[in-house]
Amino acid sequence: MTIEYDKDLTELTTFKVPAKAAIYAEYEDEKDLLKLSRTPEFIDNEYLHIGSGSNLLFLNKFKGIVLHSRIKGISKYIKDKETVFVMAGAGEKWTDLVEWCISNGIAGLENMAGIPGEVGASAVQNVGAYGAEAGDFIHSVVCFDVMSRKKVILKHDECRFSYRDSIFKKKANGRLIVMQVSYKLRLGTKALNLKYAPLKEFADKLGRTPSTRELAEEVVRLRDSKLPNPAEIGSAGSFFKNPEPNKYFFEQEIVPRGNDIPTYPSGEEGKVKLSGAWLIDHAGLKGTKIGGAEVWPKQPLVIANTGNATGKEVAELAKHIIDTVKVKYGIELHPEVNYIDSSIKVTFFGTGTSKGIPEIGCTCHTCMSTDPKDKRLRASVLVETHGMKILIDASPDLRQQALRHGLSQIDAVLLTHQHYDHVGGIDDVRPFCFERDLPIYTNHQTAKDLRNRVDYCFREHPYPGVPKLDLQEIECQPFLINGLKVTPIEVMHGNLPIYGYRIGDFAYVTDAKTIAESEKEKLRDLDVLVLNCLRTHTPHFAHLILPEALALIDELKPKRCYLTHACHMLGRHEEVAKLLPAGVEYAYDGEVITINDER
Repeated sequence: MTIEYDKDLTELTTFKVPAKAAIYAEYEDEKDLLKLSRTPEFIDNEYLHIGSGSNLLFLNKFKGIVLHSRIKGISKYIKDKETVFVMAGAGEKWTDLVEWCISNGIAGLENMAGIPGEVGASAVQNVGAYGAEAGDFIHSVVCFDVMSRKKVILKHDECRFSYRDSIFKKKANGRLIVMQVSYKLRLGTKALNLKYAPLKEFADKLGRTPSTRELAEEVVRLRDSKLPNPAEIGSAGSFFKNPEPNKYFFEQEIVPRGNDIPTYPSGEEGKVKLSGAWLIDHAGLKGTKIGGAEVWPKQPLVIANTGNATGKEVAELAKHIIDTVKVKYGIELHPEVNYIDSSIKVTFFGTGTSKGIPEIGCTCHTCMSTDPKDKRLRASVLVETHGMKILIDASPDLRQQALRHGLSQIDAVLLTHQHYDHVGGIDDVRPFCFERDLPIYTNHQTAKDLRNRVDYCFREHPYPGVPKLDLQEIECQPFLINGLKVTPIEVMHGNLPIYGYRIGDFAYVTDAKTIAESEKEKLRDLDVLVLNCLRTHTPHFAHLILPEALALIDELKPKRCYLTHACHMLGRHEEVAKLLPAGVEYAYDGEVITINDER
Protein backbone atom coordinates (compact mmCIF):
# COMPACT_ATOMS: atom_id res chain seq x y z
CA MET A 1 0.00 0.00 0.00
CA THR A 2 1.26 3.47 -0.89
CA ILE A 3 -0.16 6.87 0.05
CA GLU A 4 0.85 10.15 -1.63
CA TYR A 5 -0.29 13.71 -0.98
CA ASP A 6 -1.14 16.53 -3.39
CA LYS A 7 -0.91 14.08 -6.26
CA ASP A 8 -0.93 15.20 -9.89
CA LEU A 9 -3.34 12.85 -11.71
CA THR A 10 -3.09 14.38 -15.17
CA GLU A 11 -1.26 11.40 -16.69
CA LEU A 12 -3.51 8.94 -14.86
CA THR A 13 -6.56 10.00 -16.86
CA THR A 14 -7.21 9.48 -20.56
CA PHE A 15 -8.50 13.05 -21.01
CA LYS A 16 -5.09 14.46 -20.02
CA VAL A 17 -6.69 17.61 -18.61
CA PRO A 18 -5.08 19.07 -15.45
CA ALA A 19 -6.15 16.95 -12.48
CA LYS A 20 -5.06 16.78 -8.85
CA ALA A 21 -6.04 14.96 -5.65
CA ALA A 22 -5.33 15.91 -2.06
CA ILE A 23 -4.51 12.24 -1.31
CA TYR A 24 -3.74 9.29 -3.58
CA ALA A 25 -3.46 5.64 -2.50
CA GLU A 26 -2.81 2.34 -4.25
CA TYR A 27 -3.44 -1.13 -2.81
CA GLU A 28 -2.21 -4.57 -3.85
CA ASP A 29 -4.82 -6.92 -2.37
CA GLU A 30 -7.79 -7.25 -0.02
CA LYS A 31 -5.60 -7.03 3.11
CA ASP A 32 -4.12 -3.77 1.82
CA LEU A 33 -7.60 -2.40 1.17
CA LEU A 34 -8.79 -3.38 4.65
CA LYS A 35 -5.77 -1.69 6.19
CA LEU A 36 -6.31 1.40 4.06
CA SER A 37 -9.99 1.63 5.06
CA ARG A 38 -8.92 2.05 8.69
CA THR A 39 -6.57 4.97 8.08
CA PRO A 40 -7.51 8.57 8.93
CA GLU A 41 -6.93 9.49 5.27
CA PHE A 42 -9.80 7.18 4.30
CA ILE A 43 -12.10 7.67 7.29
CA ASP A 44 -11.94 11.47 7.36
CA ASN A 45 -12.38 12.10 3.62
CA GLU A 46 -14.65 11.35 0.70
CA TYR A 47 -13.08 8.86 -1.66
CA LEU A 48 -13.00 8.38 -5.41
CA HIS A 49 -11.95 5.12 -7.02
CA ILE A 50 -10.29 5.29 -10.43
CA GLY A 51 -9.12 2.67 -12.87
CA SER A 52 -7.22 4.02 -15.86
CA GLY A 53 -9.16 7.27 -15.60
CA SER A 54 -10.99 6.72 -18.88
CA ASN A 55 -14.40 7.91 -17.66
CA LEU A 56 -13.39 10.87 -15.50
CA LEU A 57 -13.37 14.60 -16.13
CA PHE A 58 -11.67 16.61 -13.38
CA LEU A 59 -12.96 20.17 -13.10
CA ASN A 60 -10.91 21.07 -10.04
CA LYS A 61 -8.75 19.51 -7.34
CA PHE A 62 -10.40 16.56 -5.62
CA LYS A 63 -10.26 17.34 -1.91
CA GLY A 64 -10.58 13.73 -0.75
CA ILE A 65 -8.64 10.50 -1.32
CA VAL A 66 -8.32 8.87 -4.74
CA LEU A 67 -7.92 5.08 -4.71
CA HIS A 68 -6.40 2.85 -7.37
CA SER A 69 -6.36 -0.94 -7.46
CA ARG A 70 -3.26 -2.95 -8.27
CA ILE A 71 -5.04 -6.27 -7.74
CA LYS A 72 -3.74 -8.43 -10.59
CA GLY A 73 -4.06 -11.98 -11.84
CA ILE A 74 -6.11 -13.86 -14.44
CA SER A 75 -7.19 -17.49 -14.02
CA LYS A 76 -9.68 -19.87 -15.61
CA TYR A 77 -11.92 -22.73 -14.53
CA ILE A 78 -13.23 -25.04 -17.25
CA LYS A 79 -16.73 -26.22 -16.36
CA ASP A 80 -17.47 -28.42 -19.37
CA LYS A 81 -16.64 -28.77 -23.06
CA GLU A 82 -18.13 -25.37 -23.86
CA THR A 83 -18.17 -23.27 -20.70
CA VAL A 84 -15.24 -21.63 -18.97
CA PHE A 85 -15.14 -19.14 -16.11
CA VAL A 86 -12.40 -16.51 -16.15
CA MET A 87 -11.52 -14.56 -12.99
CA ALA A 88 -9.52 -11.32 -13.30
CA GLY A 89 -8.22 -8.80 -10.81
CA ALA A 90 -9.81 -5.35 -10.97
CA GLY A 91 -6.40 -3.75 -11.63
CA GLU A 92 -5.75 -5.72 -14.82
CA LYS A 93 -5.98 -3.78 -18.06
CA TRP A 94 -9.11 -4.66 -20.01
CA THR A 95 -7.16 -5.00 -23.25
CA ASP A 96 -4.80 -7.48 -21.52
CA LEU A 97 -7.77 -9.58 -20.39
CA VAL A 98 -9.22 -9.68 -23.91
CA GLU A 99 -5.83 -10.69 -25.34
CA TRP A 100 -5.39 -13.36 -22.62
CA CYS A 101 -8.76 -14.88 -23.49
CA ILE A 102 -8.04 -14.96 -27.22
CA SER A 103 -4.58 -16.50 -26.63
CA ASN A 104 -6.10 -19.17 -24.40
CA GLY A 105 -8.83 -20.14 -26.86
CA ILE A 106 -11.68 -18.45 -25.00
CA ALA A 107 -14.41 -16.58 -26.87
CA GLY A 108 -16.86 -13.85 -25.87
CA LEU A 109 -14.95 -10.64 -25.17
CA GLU A 110 -13.45 -10.11 -28.64
CA ASN A 111 -16.10 -7.53 -29.68
CA MET A 112 -14.83 -5.32 -26.86
CA ALA A 113 -11.18 -5.34 -27.91
CA GLY A 114 -9.41 -2.02 -27.65
CA ILE A 115 -11.64 -0.48 -24.98
CA PRO A 116 -9.47 1.54 -22.61
CA GLY A 117 -9.73 1.00 -18.88
CA GLU A 118 -9.31 -1.72 -16.29
CA VAL A 119 -11.26 -4.85 -15.44
CA GLY A 120 -12.98 -3.27 -12.42
CA ALA A 121 -14.53 -0.62 -14.64
CA SER A 122 -16.06 -3.27 -16.91
CA ALA A 123 -18.46 -4.13 -14.09
CA VAL A 124 -19.03 -0.59 -12.87
CA GLN A 125 -19.62 0.97 -16.29
CA ASN A 126 -20.94 -2.15 -18.03
CA VAL A 127 -18.59 -1.26 -20.87
CA GLY A 128 -19.59 -2.29 -24.34
CA ALA A 129 -18.95 -1.92 -28.05
CA TYR A 130 -19.87 -3.44 -31.41
CA GLY A 131 -22.96 -5.27 -30.20
CA ALA A 132 -21.63 -6.63 -26.90
CA GLU A 133 -21.58 -5.52 -23.26
CA ALA A 134 -19.44 -6.77 -20.38
CA GLY A 135 -22.60 -7.39 -18.37
CA ASP A 136 -23.62 -10.05 -20.92
CA PHE A 137 -20.74 -12.19 -19.67
CA ILE A 138 -20.16 -11.22 -16.04
CA HIS A 139 -21.02 -14.12 -13.76
CA SER A 140 -20.15 -12.52 -10.40
CA VAL A 141 -18.24 -9.63 -8.88
CA VAL A 142 -16.08 -9.82 -5.75
CA CYS A 143 -16.26 -6.55 -3.79
CA PHE A 144 -15.05 -4.89 -0.61
CA ASP A 145 -17.83 -3.27 1.43
CA VAL A 146 -16.30 -0.09 2.92
CA MET A 147 -19.02 0.13 5.59
CA SER A 148 -18.81 -3.43 6.94
CA ARG A 149 -15.15 -3.81 5.87
CA LYS A 150 -15.96 -7.29 4.59
CA LYS A 151 -15.78 -9.10 1.26
CA VAL A 152 -19.09 -9.57 -0.55
CA ILE A 153 -19.88 -11.37 -3.79
CA LEU A 154 -22.64 -10.17 -6.10
CA LYS A 155 -24.11 -12.56 -8.65
CA HIS A 156 -25.00 -11.35 -12.14
CA ASP A 157 -28.63 -10.45 -11.40
CA GLU A 158 -27.65 -8.55 -8.26
CA CYS A 159 -25.41 -6.27 -10.34
CA ARG A 160 -28.48 -4.85 -12.16
CA PHE A 161 -26.70 -4.29 -15.43
CA SER A 162 -28.30 -1.97 -17.99
CA TYR A 163 -26.97 0.27 -20.73
CA ARG A 164 -23.67 1.71 -19.39
CA ASP A 165 -25.03 1.24 -15.90
CA SER A 166 -24.96 -1.06 -12.89
CA ILE A 167 -25.64 -1.13 -9.17
CA PHE A 168 -22.04 0.02 -8.72
CA LYS A 169 -22.99 3.39 -10.25
CA LYS A 170 -26.17 3.68 -8.19
CA LYS A 171 -27.00 2.32 -4.73
CA ALA A 172 -23.61 0.63 -4.29
CA ASN A 173 -21.64 3.59 -5.61
CA GLY A 174 -19.21 4.60 -2.89
CA ARG A 175 -19.97 1.54 -0.76
CA LEU A 176 -18.66 -1.37 -2.82
CA ILE A 177 -15.16 -1.45 -4.31
CA VAL A 178 -14.69 -4.03 -7.07
CA MET A 179 -11.75 -6.36 -6.39
CA GLN A 180 -12.26 -9.17 -8.92
CA VAL A 181 -14.65 -9.97 -11.76
CA SER A 182 -15.69 -13.43 -12.96
CA TYR A 183 -16.82 -13.91 -16.57
CA LYS A 184 -18.79 -16.84 -17.98
CA LEU A 185 -17.34 -17.44 -21.46
CA ARG A 186 -17.06 -20.17 -24.08
CA LEU A 187 -14.18 -22.35 -25.17
CA GLY A 188 -13.35 -21.86 -28.82
CA THR A 189 -11.59 -19.69 -31.36
CA LYS A 190 -14.58 -18.66 -33.49
CA ALA A 191 -16.16 -15.25 -32.97
CA LEU A 192 -19.60 -15.50 -31.36
CA ASN A 193 -21.27 -12.18 -32.08
CA LEU A 194 -21.62 -10.74 -35.58
CA LYS A 195 -24.84 -8.78 -35.01
CA TYR A 196 -23.16 -5.39 -35.47
CA ALA A 197 -23.46 -4.48 -39.18
CA PRO A 198 -19.76 -3.67 -39.90
CA LEU A 199 -18.73 -6.99 -38.33
CA LYS A 200 -21.27 -8.91 -40.38
CA GLU A 201 -19.90 -7.19 -43.50
CA PHE A 202 -16.40 -8.22 -42.41
CA ALA A 203 -17.51 -11.86 -42.11
CA ASP A 204 -19.22 -11.69 -45.53
CA LYS A 205 -15.97 -10.45 -47.10
CA LEU A 206 -14.06 -13.32 -45.49
CA GLY A 207 -16.70 -15.77 -46.65
CA ARG A 208 -16.64 -17.50 -43.26
CA THR A 209 -16.98 -16.90 -39.55
CA PRO A 210 -13.91 -14.97 -38.39
CA SER A 211 -11.75 -16.21 -35.56
CA THR A 212 -11.79 -14.35 -32.26
CA ARG A 213 -8.41 -12.85 -33.10
CA GLU A 214 -9.50 -11.75 -36.57
CA LEU A 215 -12.64 -10.14 -35.14
CA ALA A 216 -10.68 -8.41 -32.37
CA GLU A 217 -8.23 -7.01 -34.90
CA GLU A 218 -11.12 -5.76 -37.07
CA VAL A 219 -12.76 -4.14 -34.03
CA VAL A 220 -9.51 -2.37 -33.15
CA ARG A 221 -9.16 -1.22 -36.77
CA LEU A 222 -12.70 0.18 -36.72
CA ARG A 223 -12.07 1.92 -33.41
CA ASP A 224 -8.82 3.45 -34.65
CA SER A 225 -10.55 4.73 -37.80
CA LYS A 226 -13.09 6.67 -35.70
CA LEU A 227 -11.45 7.51 -32.39
CA PRO A 228 -8.45 9.72 -31.63
CA ASN A 229 -5.13 7.98 -30.93
CA PRO A 230 -4.94 7.95 -27.10
CA ALA A 231 -1.15 8.24 -27.24
CA GLU A 232 -1.48 11.60 -28.98
CA ILE A 233 -4.91 13.05 -28.18
CA GLY A 234 -6.76 12.83 -24.89
CA SER A 235 -10.39 11.75 -24.70
CA ALA A 236 -12.70 9.55 -22.67
CA GLY A 237 -13.99 7.58 -25.63
CA SER A 238 -17.73 8.13 -25.99
CA PHE A 239 -18.60 11.17 -23.89
CA PHE A 240 -22.38 10.74 -24.11
CA LYS A 241 -24.74 7.82 -23.70
CA ASN A 242 -27.10 6.96 -26.54
CA PRO A 243 -30.48 8.33 -25.38
CA GLU A 244 -33.26 5.87 -24.54
CA PRO A 245 -36.37 8.02 -24.06
CA ASN A 246 -39.78 6.79 -23.01
CA LYS A 247 -41.56 5.52 -26.14
CA TYR A 248 -44.74 7.43 -25.31
CA PHE A 249 -42.79 10.68 -24.91
CA PHE A 250 -40.87 10.08 -28.13
CA GLU A 251 -43.99 9.40 -30.18
CA GLN A 252 -46.09 12.19 -28.66
CA GLU A 253 -43.52 14.95 -28.27
CA ILE A 254 -40.58 14.32 -30.61
CA VAL A 255 -42.02 12.71 -33.74
CA PRO A 256 -44.63 15.47 -34.28
CA ARG A 257 -41.79 18.02 -34.56
CA GLY A 258 -41.07 16.53 -37.98
CA ASN A 259 -37.54 15.31 -37.24
CA ASP A 260 -36.86 12.00 -38.95
CA ILE A 261 -34.75 10.56 -36.15
CA PRO A 262 -33.75 6.92 -36.66
CA THR A 263 -34.65 4.56 -33.80
CA TYR A 264 -33.29 1.22 -32.65
CA PRO A 265 -34.58 -1.51 -30.32
CA SER A 266 -34.00 -0.79 -26.64
CA GLY A 267 -33.14 -3.39 -24.06
CA GLU A 268 -35.84 -1.96 -21.81
CA GLU A 269 -39.55 -2.32 -22.42
CA GLY A 270 -41.41 0.90 -23.23
CA LYS A 271 -38.33 2.73 -24.52
CA VAL A 272 -36.66 3.44 -27.84
CA LYS A 273 -32.94 3.79 -28.46
CA LEU A 274 -31.52 6.73 -30.40
CA SER A 275 -28.06 7.38 -31.78
CA GLY A 276 -26.32 10.16 -29.87
CA ALA A 277 -23.76 10.44 -32.68
CA TRP A 278 -26.55 10.97 -35.23
CA LEU A 279 -28.15 13.70 -33.10
CA ILE A 280 -24.85 15.55 -32.59
CA ASP A 281 -23.88 15.19 -36.24
CA HIS A 282 -27.25 16.41 -37.58
CA ALA A 283 -27.23 19.28 -35.12
CA GLY A 284 -24.17 20.51 -37.04
CA LEU A 285 -21.75 20.11 -34.16
CA LYS A 286 -18.97 18.03 -35.69
CA GLY A 287 -15.66 19.84 -35.28
CA THR A 288 -17.07 22.43 -32.87
CA LYS A 289 -14.37 23.73 -30.51
CA ILE A 290 -14.14 25.53 -27.20
CA GLY A 291 -10.55 26.22 -26.27
CA GLY A 292 -8.61 22.99 -26.65
CA ALA A 293 -11.74 20.80 -26.57
CA GLU A 294 -13.26 19.60 -29.85
CA VAL A 295 -16.17 17.44 -31.03
CA TRP A 296 -14.21 14.74 -32.83
CA PRO A 297 -15.02 14.96 -36.56
CA LYS A 298 -14.89 11.20 -37.16
CA GLN A 299 -17.06 10.27 -34.15
CA PRO A 300 -19.19 13.08 -32.70
CA LEU A 301 -19.89 11.14 -29.48
CA VAL A 302 -16.26 11.87 -28.59
CA ILE A 303 -14.95 15.11 -27.10
CA ALA A 304 -11.20 15.30 -27.65
CA ASN A 305 -8.47 17.28 -25.92
CA THR A 306 -6.75 18.57 -29.03
CA GLY A 307 -4.69 21.31 -27.41
CA ASN A 308 -4.13 21.55 -23.65
CA ALA A 309 -7.84 21.69 -22.87
CA THR A 310 -8.99 22.33 -19.32
CA GLY A 311 -11.76 20.43 -17.63
CA LYS A 312 -13.83 23.60 -17.69
CA GLU A 313 -13.50 23.86 -21.50
CA VAL A 314 -14.56 20.24 -21.96
CA ALA A 315 -17.55 20.78 -19.67
CA GLU A 316 -18.53 23.98 -21.51
CA LEU A 317 -18.39 22.16 -24.85
CA ALA A 318 -20.44 19.28 -23.45
CA LYS A 319 -23.07 21.75 -22.23
CA HIS A 320 -23.14 23.44 -25.63
CA ILE A 321 -23.74 20.05 -27.27
CA ILE A 322 -26.50 19.14 -24.81
CA ASP A 323 -28.24 22.51 -25.19
CA THR A 324 -28.02 22.51 -29.01
CA VAL A 325 -29.39 18.97 -29.38
CA LYS A 326 -32.14 19.71 -26.86
CA VAL A 327 -33.28 22.81 -28.76
CA LYS A 328 -33.24 21.11 -32.16
CA TYR A 329 -34.58 17.67 -31.29
CA GLY A 330 -36.11 17.92 -27.82
CA ILE A 331 -33.79 15.13 -26.63
CA GLU A 332 -31.49 15.51 -23.63
CA LEU A 333 -28.07 13.90 -23.93
CA HIS A 334 -26.50 12.59 -20.73
CA PRO A 335 -22.74 12.25 -20.21
CA GLU A 336 -21.26 8.79 -19.84
CA VAL A 337 -18.27 10.51 -18.25
CA ASN A 338 -18.25 11.27 -14.52
CA TYR A 339 -17.56 14.88 -13.57
CA ILE A 340 -15.20 15.19 -10.59
CA ASP A 341 -16.05 18.58 -9.13
CA SER A 342 -15.62 19.52 -5.48
CA SER A 343 -17.20 22.90 -6.12
CA ILE A 344 -20.85 23.44 -5.22
CA LYS A 345 -23.22 25.93 -6.82
CA VAL A 346 -26.42 26.74 -4.96
CA THR A 347 -29.31 28.64 -6.55
CA PHE A 348 -32.14 29.85 -4.33
CA PHE A 349 -35.30 28.95 -6.21
CA GLY A 350 -37.45 30.26 -3.37
CA THR A 351 -36.80 31.81 0.04
CA GLY A 352 -40.33 32.43 1.35
CA THR A 353 -42.43 30.53 3.82
CA SER A 354 -45.65 28.59 3.10
CA LYS A 355 -47.59 31.69 1.90
CA GLY A 356 -44.74 33.33 -0.01
CA ILE A 357 -44.21 37.10 -0.19
CA PRO A 358 -46.28 39.08 -0.93
CA GLU A 359 -49.07 37.24 0.84
CA ILE A 360 -52.39 37.25 -0.99
CA GLY A 361 -54.46 40.26 0.02
CA CYS A 362 -51.83 41.71 2.38
CA THR A 363 -50.96 45.42 2.27
CA CYS A 364 -48.18 45.41 4.90
CA HIS A 365 -44.88 47.26 4.54
CA THR A 366 -43.06 44.15 3.22
CA CYS A 367 -45.77 42.88 0.89
CA MET A 368 -46.10 46.31 -0.74
CA SER A 369 -42.35 46.57 -1.41
CA THR A 370 -41.25 47.10 -5.01
CA ASP A 371 -37.79 45.65 -4.35
CA PRO A 372 -37.40 42.38 -6.37
CA LYS A 373 -35.56 40.91 -3.37
CA ASP A 374 -38.83 41.07 -1.42
CA LYS A 375 -40.70 38.89 -3.91
CA ARG A 376 -40.36 35.39 -2.44
CA LEU A 377 -41.64 32.05 -3.76
CA ARG A 378 -41.92 29.01 -1.53
CA ALA A 379 -38.57 27.66 -0.23
CA SER A 380 -36.38 25.44 -2.42
CA VAL A 381 -32.79 25.34 -3.67
CA LEU A 382 -30.95 23.73 -6.58
CA VAL A 383 -27.54 22.25 -5.74
CA GLU A 384 -25.08 21.64 -8.59
CA THR A 385 -21.98 19.53 -7.97
CA HIS A 386 -20.12 16.57 -9.52
CA GLY A 387 -21.99 17.13 -12.78
CA MET A 388 -25.37 16.64 -11.10
CA LYS A 389 -28.30 18.92 -10.32
CA ILE A 390 -30.05 18.07 -7.07
CA LEU A 391 -33.28 19.79 -6.08
CA ILE A 392 -34.03 20.20 -2.38
CA ASP A 393 -37.82 20.34 -1.98
CA ALA A 394 -40.40 20.59 -4.75
CA SER A 395 -42.40 23.65 -3.76
CA PRO A 396 -45.83 24.46 -5.25
CA ASP A 397 -44.01 27.14 -7.24
CA LEU A 398 -41.65 24.65 -8.94
CA ARG A 399 -43.00 25.16 -12.45
CA GLN A 400 -42.51 28.93 -12.19
CA GLN A 401 -39.07 28.46 -10.60
CA ALA A 402 -37.93 25.97 -13.26
CA LEU A 403 -39.00 28.28 -16.09
CA ARG A 404 -37.43 31.31 -14.43
CA HIS A 405 -34.04 29.56 -14.16
CA GLY A 406 -34.16 27.58 -17.42
CA LEU A 407 -34.04 24.28 -15.57
CA SER A 408 -33.60 21.38 -18.02
CA GLN A 409 -32.05 18.73 -15.78
CA ILE A 410 -32.73 17.21 -12.36
CA ASP A 411 -30.76 14.16 -11.29
CA ALA A 412 -32.34 13.69 -7.88
CA VAL A 413 -34.73 15.33 -5.41
CA LEU A 414 -34.22 15.58 -1.64
CA LEU A 415 -37.38 16.24 0.36
CA THR A 416 -37.14 17.71 3.85
CA HIS A 417 -40.68 16.78 4.93
CA GLN A 418 -44.25 16.27 3.79
CA HIS A 419 -45.81 19.71 4.25
CA TYR A 420 -47.44 21.03 1.09
CA ASP A 421 -45.12 24.02 0.66
CA HIS A 422 -42.24 21.53 0.30
CA VAL A 423 -43.83 18.81 -1.87
CA GLY A 424 -46.72 20.53 -3.66
CA GLY A 425 -44.78 20.80 -6.93
CA ILE A 426 -43.82 17.14 -7.19
CA ASP A 427 -46.03 16.64 -10.27
CA ASP A 428 -43.98 19.29 -12.09
CA VAL A 429 -40.90 17.02 -12.20
CA ARG A 430 -42.49 15.01 -15.02
CA PRO A 431 -40.24 16.56 -17.74
CA PHE A 432 -37.28 14.98 -15.95
CA CYS A 433 -38.76 11.45 -15.91
CA PHE A 434 -38.89 10.59 -19.60
CA GLU A 435 -35.69 8.54 -19.70
CA ARG A 436 -35.75 7.07 -16.19
CA ASP A 437 -37.56 7.09 -12.89
CA LEU A 438 -36.45 10.22 -11.04
CA PRO A 439 -34.85 9.36 -7.65
CA ILE A 440 -36.66 10.98 -4.71
CA TYR A 441 -34.92 10.69 -1.31
CA THR A 442 -36.85 11.28 1.89
CA ASN A 443 -37.87 9.81 5.23
CA HIS A 444 -40.54 7.17 5.75
CA GLN A 445 -43.35 9.54 6.75
CA THR A 446 -42.87 11.81 3.73
CA ALA A 447 -42.65 8.80 1.39
CA LYS A 448 -45.90 7.45 2.84
CA ASP A 449 -47.57 10.84 2.39
CA LEU A 450 -46.39 11.10 -1.24
CA ARG A 451 -47.78 7.69 -2.10
CA ASN A 452 -51.17 8.96 -0.98
CA ARG A 453 -50.86 12.52 -2.32
CA VAL A 454 -49.79 11.48 -5.83
CA ASP A 455 -50.98 7.88 -5.81
CA TYR A 456 -51.37 7.95 -9.61
CA CYS A 457 -47.56 7.91 -9.90
CA PHE A 458 -47.27 4.57 -8.10
CA ARG A 459 -50.05 2.49 -9.67
CA GLU A 460 -49.19 -0.79 -11.36
CA HIS A 461 -50.41 0.57 -14.71
CA PRO A 462 -49.98 4.36 -14.49
CA TYR A 463 -51.57 6.74 -16.95
CA PRO A 464 -49.08 7.59 -19.75
CA GLY A 465 -47.10 10.73 -19.03
CA VAL A 466 -47.38 10.82 -15.22
CA PRO A 467 -44.13 11.42 -13.31
CA LYS A 468 -42.11 8.23 -12.88
CA LEU A 469 -40.67 8.45 -9.37
CA ASP A 470 -38.08 6.19 -7.78
CA LEU A 471 -39.06 6.81 -4.15
CA GLN A 472 -36.17 5.88 -1.85
CA GLU A 473 -36.76 5.96 1.89
CA ILE A 474 -33.68 6.96 3.86
CA GLU A 475 -32.70 6.79 7.50
CA CYS A 476 -30.88 9.59 9.31
CA GLN A 477 -27.46 8.40 8.19
CA PRO A 478 -25.23 9.21 5.20
CA PHE A 479 -26.23 7.83 1.80
CA LEU A 480 -24.90 8.18 -1.75
CA ILE A 481 -26.24 9.67 -4.95
CA ASN A 482 -24.02 8.48 -7.81
CA GLY A 483 -21.13 8.40 -5.36
CA LEU A 484 -21.89 11.81 -3.83
CA LYS A 485 -22.16 11.61 -0.04
CA VAL A 486 -25.30 13.21 1.40
CA THR A 487 -25.81 13.44 5.17
CA PRO A 488 -29.34 13.93 6.55
CA ILE A 489 -29.67 16.10 9.68
CA GLU A 490 -32.73 15.49 11.82
CA VAL A 491 -34.26 18.70 13.15
CA MET A 492 -37.51 19.27 15.00
CA HIS A 493 -40.26 21.25 13.28
CA GLY A 494 -42.31 21.71 16.44
CA ASN A 495 -43.05 18.08 17.34
CA LEU A 496 -42.39 16.78 13.81
CA PRO A 497 -38.96 15.30 13.03
CA ILE A 498 -37.82 16.42 9.57
CA TYR A 499 -34.55 16.40 7.60
CA GLY A 500 -32.00 18.97 6.61
CA TYR A 501 -29.13 17.88 4.34
CA ARG A 502 -25.36 18.31 4.21
CA ILE A 503 -23.41 17.96 0.96
CA GLY A 504 -19.68 18.54 1.34
CA ASP A 505 -19.14 21.89 3.06
CA PHE A 506 -22.73 23.01 2.43
CA ALA A 507 -25.83 22.37 4.54
CA TYR A 508 -29.49 23.26 4.09
CA VAL A 509 -31.82 23.37 7.09
CA THR A 510 -35.34 24.70 6.89
CA ASP A 511 -38.44 24.59 9.15
CA ALA A 512 -36.28 23.93 12.24
CA LYS A 513 -37.14 24.94 15.78
CA THR A 514 -34.71 22.79 17.76
CA ILE A 515 -31.75 20.56 16.88
CA ALA A 516 -30.32 17.84 19.12
CA GLU A 517 -26.67 18.14 20.12
CA SER A 518 -25.78 14.95 18.22
CA GLU A 519 -27.27 16.41 15.02
CA LYS A 520 -25.53 19.75 15.54
CA GLU A 521 -22.23 17.91 15.21
CA LYS A 522 -23.13 17.23 11.57
CA LEU A 523 -23.28 21.00 11.03
CA ARG A 524 -19.76 21.81 12.23
CA ASP A 525 -16.97 23.09 9.95
CA LEU A 526 -19.29 24.34 7.23
CA ASP A 527 -18.43 26.77 4.49
CA VAL A 528 -22.09 27.65 3.98
CA LEU A 529 -25.17 27.03 6.10
CA VAL A 530 -28.64 27.89 4.83
CA LEU A 531 -30.95 28.24 7.84
CA ASN A 532 -34.62 29.06 8.28
CA CYS A 533 -35.64 32.30 9.98
CA LEU A 534 -39.37 32.98 10.03
CA ARG A 535 -39.67 36.48 11.53
CA THR A 536 -37.98 39.05 13.73
CA HIS A 537 -39.43 38.92 17.26
CA THR A 538 -42.71 37.07 17.87
CA PRO A 539 -41.87 33.46 18.91
CA HIS A 540 -43.23 30.56 16.87
CA PHE A 541 -43.75 27.01 18.11
CA ALA A 542 -42.24 25.35 15.01
CA HIS A 543 -39.82 27.86 13.45
CA LEU A 544 -36.69 29.72 14.44
CA ILE A 545 -37.03 33.48 14.72
CA LEU A 546 -34.17 35.91 14.20
CA PRO A 547 -32.60 35.93 17.71
CA GLU A 548 -32.78 32.12 17.87
CA ALA A 549 -31.29 31.73 14.39
CA LEU A 550 -28.42 34.12 15.19
CA ALA A 551 -27.70 32.28 18.45
CA LEU A 552 -27.52 28.95 16.60
CA ILE A 553 -25.26 30.45 13.92
CA ASP A 554 -22.95 31.78 16.63
CA GLU A 555 -22.82 28.30 18.15
CA LEU A 556 -22.18 26.40 14.90
CA LYS A 557 -19.83 29.05 13.43
CA PRO A 558 -20.17 28.40 9.68
CA LYS A 559 -17.99 30.64 7.51
CA ARG A 560 -21.15 32.00 5.84
CA CYS A 561 -24.83 31.71 6.63
CA TYR A 562 -27.90 32.58 4.54
CA LEU A 563 -31.34 33.01 6.08
CA THR A 564 -34.33 31.57 4.22
CA HIS A 565 -37.96 30.43 4.68
CA ALA A 566 -39.03 33.92 5.77
CA CYS A 567 -42.51 35.36 6.13
CA HIS A 568 -43.46 39.01 5.61
CA MET A 569 -43.05 39.68 9.35
CA LEU A 570 -39.27 39.37 9.06
CA GLY A 571 -39.26 42.61 7.08
CA ARG A 572 -37.88 44.02 3.88
CA HIS A 573 -34.56 42.74 2.59
CA GLU A 574 -32.73 46.04 2.87
CA GLU A 575 -33.93 46.52 6.47
CA VAL A 576 -33.09 43.02 7.67
CA ALA A 577 -29.63 43.15 6.07
CA LYS A 578 -28.72 46.02 8.41
CA LEU A 579 -29.56 43.89 11.47
CA LEU A 580 -27.30 40.98 10.54
CA PRO A 581 -23.72 40.42 11.75
CA ALA A 582 -20.79 39.85 9.39
CA GLY A 583 -21.00 36.54 7.59
CA VAL A 584 -24.80 36.34 7.79
CA GLU A 585 -26.98 37.32 4.85
CA TYR A 586 -30.69 37.41 4.10
CA ALA A 587 -31.03 35.22 1.01
CA TYR A 588 -33.32 36.23 -1.85
CA ASP A 589 -34.92 34.43 -4.79
CA GLY A 590 -32.48 33.88 -7.64
CA GLU A 591 -29.37 34.40 -5.52
CA VAL A 592 -26.46 32.14 -6.48
CA ILE A 593 -23.61 31.17 -4.17
CA THR A 594 -20.53 29.02 -4.83
CA ILE A 595 -18.40 26.88 -2.54
CA ASN A 596 -14.88 25.48 -3.15
CA ASP A 597 -14.84 26.99 -6.63
CA GLU A 598 -11.12 26.38 -7.23
CA ARG A 599 -10.86 26.10 -11.00
